[in-house]
Amino acid sequence: MKPTTRTFSERCRLLLLGLVLLGLGGCSSLLFFPERGQPFTPERAKLAYRDITLTTADGVRLHGWWLPAKAGVEVKGTVLHLHGNGGNLAGHLGGSYWLPEQGWQVLMIDYRGYGLSQGKPSLPEVYDDIAAAMAWLGRAPEVQGKPLVLLGQSLGGAMAIHYLAAHPEQRQRFSALVFDGVPASYRSVGRYALSTSWLTWPLQVPLSWLVPDGDSAIRSIEKLSSPPKLFFHSLDDQLVPLENGIRLYQHAPPPRVLQLTRGGHVQTFADPTWREVMLRFLDDPSHFNGLRRLAEVPNYPDENNQQ
Repeated sequence: MKPTTRTFSERCRLLLLGLVLLGLGGCSSLLFFPERGQPFTPERAKLAYRDITLTTADGVRLHGWWLPAKAGVEVKGTVLHLHGNGGNLAGHLGGSYWLPEQGWQVLMIDYRGYGLSQGKPSLPEVYDDIAAAMAWLGRAPEVQGKPLVLLGQSLGGAMAIHYLAAHPEQRQRFSALVFDGVPASYRSVGRYALSTSWLTWPLQVPLSWLVPDGDSAIRSIEKLSSPPKLFFHSLDDQLVPLENGIRLYQHAPPPRVLQLTRGGHVQTFADPTWREVMLRFLDDPSHFNGLRRLAEVPNYPDENNQQ
């Protein structure tokens, strides 16, 4: 199964231009592009799953999927998968569908306003959604006594960094953090998106100031001195440029590892090479130094890697 994601750039340009024409200021809703409904379930990928319902501190009901480890496989731990800004759970299943076969249970949630979840996404309210997921994991008996890992992709990773920096007691529950295509700065990504069109290029600086940047990951990452962190970022990323991701990694305190990849934005785990990198990291997060020889194997084109 191949991960999917909504493009940030075209919709961001339209929204930003509209705000300028309307004379409005910055708004955190610019960061979210939710889709309602549920186009398919993990059953399409022949995965066991169950629907879960979480209730946030402010009373919003959220929908999620619980993917248990494959029957007969020893449970290694649990992964909390926080997806990116577009679509809903179905479109991001490709980021973690492969983990149950390897013994990792997965909790995926849709933020408020996404999929079957109630409400409308905005900051700081969405952090209550992450808190609700953490509370559910704290109660679930199948989670207890095993390592807990975060997989944050794109916006999901950025929000997780901000949340964990503000809640060190929650950060201590994780044995490892994995970030995939996470932007250092929302505003700089918006500026990059605007620079890719001749129509918006002359206005990229003033328009980008409409994108809220106070909660950007670059402002919080230095507080995450633990646990060990693995950063994936693609050389081919057309939405969050490589420079943006490297800047975030450089500001992160050790222990940390940067794994450069190939492929589109958050398409990382479509390639078994990068799945293997994550699995080896999770085997021993504190002593993992990166699989640089393995990572040099290109995945496009690759006649032996047909999906």
